[in-house]
Amino acid sequence: MESYATALPPDVFADSRGRFESLVAMLSGAEAAASTHGDLEERLHTDGMVLLRGLLQDHLSLRAVQEQRVDAITGSDGVVRTRAERGRTRALATVFGEVEVERIVYRAPGAPGLNPADMALSLPREKHSHGLRRRAAVEAVRGSFDDARAAIARSCGSAPGKRQVEELVQRAAMDVDDFYRHQRPEPAEADTLLVLTFDAKGIVMLPAHLREATRRNAARKDAAGGQRLASRLSSGEKRGRKRMAEVAALDDAHPVARTPLDIIPATALDREDKVKGGLRT
Repeated sequence: MESYATALPPDVFADSRGRFESLVAMLSGAEAAASTHGDLEERLHTDGMVLLRGLLQDHLSLRAVQEQRVDAITGSDGVVRTRAERGRTRALATVFGEVEVERIVYRAPGAPGLNPADMALSLPREKHSHGLRRRAAVEAVRGSFDDARAAIARSCGSAPGKRQVEELVQRAAMDVDDFYRHQRPEPAEADTLLVLTFDAKGIVMLPAHLREATRRNAARKDAAGGQRLASRLSSGEKRGRKRMAEVAALDDAHPVARTPLDIIPATALDREDKVKGGLRT
């Protein structure tokens, strides 16, 4: 392997150091002394995200400078790539903001380019980082995609669009089925309880996605003038706009023997001990 790395700059983190010193100077000066804690939180969150994005960018720039060119690289397709192009960049949207990743691309005629630095960084093929995907998946299960996008924007300072949030969540869930297919539970013992739990929630559907009978009932109600009261349903009325979404869970549990004294203590002292034990629990 031959080294083609250029000389390191005097201080690749110089800009980030300057931003940090500016924050320290602000916090040490009259401006911060006259600010409320809420103002300081907002300022530090905004300027801190800029600082963190700059630190990440500086680190990526350092890795680009230090990346060494090799004479040849062979891909999984068996093609040997000997032509190297330095300075190729790609965008990466992170939880701190968008950064630019510069790296060497190795090429061969008729074959796609390879970027060893992308593999070293475990970069996704798409623009958005794993951290953004994780946040999108966490926030999406709490509410709508609009709410998820707003939550990401609050914590990260910026957020991908609603459709991009949906796509990130879908990609995060793409391995769920395969994960459960490879789970092999251990055989249960003879006295193990098999527990099944179910929970259902009515979800408002578009008319085209209602069951045929429900759609006919909804159309009949609309033709008759809708529900009798504008603010709520009358007794016995049904909207005819929902289908039930049901989630089932299956697990096992070992039986726990209980005695009457576990439920109804025999003496005042037993009752007191049970209350204290409940508080400790």
